[in-house]
Amino acid sequence: MSAFRFIHSSDLHLGRRFGSLPEEARPRLVEARHAVIARLAAIARDRGARHVMIAGDIFDSETPTDGVWRQARAAMAADPSVRWWLIPGNHDSLAAESLWRRFRDGCPANVTLIADPEPIEIEPGVILLPCPLTRRRPGRDLTDWTESCDTDPQALRIGLAHGAIQGFGGDDDPAEGIIPPDRARRSRLDYLALGDWHGQMRIDDRCWYSGTPERDGFRHDGRGMCLAVEIAAPGATPLVERVECGAFAWAEEVLPLVPGQSAAEALSALLPTDRAARRDQLIRVRAHGRASLADQAALGAAARDATPEFCHFALETTALMTDVEPADLDEIDHAGALRIAAERLATDAADEARDAAARRISAAALGRLYGYLQEDRG
Repeated sequence: MSAFRFIHSSDLHLGRRFGSLPEEARPRLVEARHAVIARLAAIARDRGARHVMIAGDIFDSETPTDGVWRQARAAMAADPSVRWWLIPGNHDSLAAESLWRRFRDGCPANVTLIADPEPIEIEPGVILLPCPLTRRRPGRDLTDWTESCDTDPQALRIGLAHGAIQGFGGDDDPAEGIIPPDRARRSRLDYLALGDWHGQMRIDDRCWYSGTPERDGFRHDGRGMCLAVEIAAPGATPLVERVECGAFAWAEEVLPLVPGQSAAEALSALLPTDRAARRDQLIRVRAHGRASLADQAALGAAARDATPEFCHFALETTALMTDVEPADLDEIDHAGALRIAAERLATDAADEARDAAARRISAAALGRLYGYLQEDRG
């Protein structure tokens, strides 16, 4: 047989609403998740692959709207030359009977929702061993049946599953429902396509997490990825190519600051230089170290100036300590009630006998007081 090529993806989470992000960013992120279906099909065509395997969590919940699942199915049907093989994951398990019954009704010939753990010959000499999730927490390893499943020794064996891999090392028994990290070897699989972990991860030569094709949080930097897999023959080591397919880039950056440094300039140096590309980027900057009130005010102004250029921009300063200089207090007031309040807040912020959280609150209040007065005078 000639080399078998396919695309391995998972965790599309179609219908995710991104409620924690600003309202103006949400529609773009929702649309990007839908559009990734067409991008996966295009990658399959470019790599000479006729199959796309989705290892669970097609939808973000067991109750997506009719528009979400019907539009997803239509997008998969757009190119009949690409076959889609889908298994439910923990977010959209088979317990969602109404969803999957409606999804199957009128399902196009090139889209297959797999509900049963049994071998499927998807091409001559290529056997798919799927492990669909019966419910959100099945309580057992749903891949164990593949170990005792015999197939033609001349055929490729490809597993498709969704779930966590047990930790390496240790003498404890694995927890219920955990997939053993040597599952591919135990079950004589040429490749095990896994979903659940949203970052791309190699377990061994024959076992990979594809990661989500469109990022949905700051835990994993960069753009979403999928895997293009080629297997020359049974027993051969798969060739696995990491392929970028996400429309949006996510990044979390650390901004260390020291007294005397221009915080605004440091932030500017940290941000992506391609200003046009910022529209498709989400970035969270965590400032830490020490900065004066003036520098913190300048940092806040620089952040507000940069924010509109990004799909989403957030500056976190909870770990940034305040250096209070006499000149800063003079900027607030030389005397009177405001000066007294500022000095009290500065004393409380520097008092190491106080709880760290209370000190941060005092420092933040002092910073806001300084910032409000600067804006008012400006």
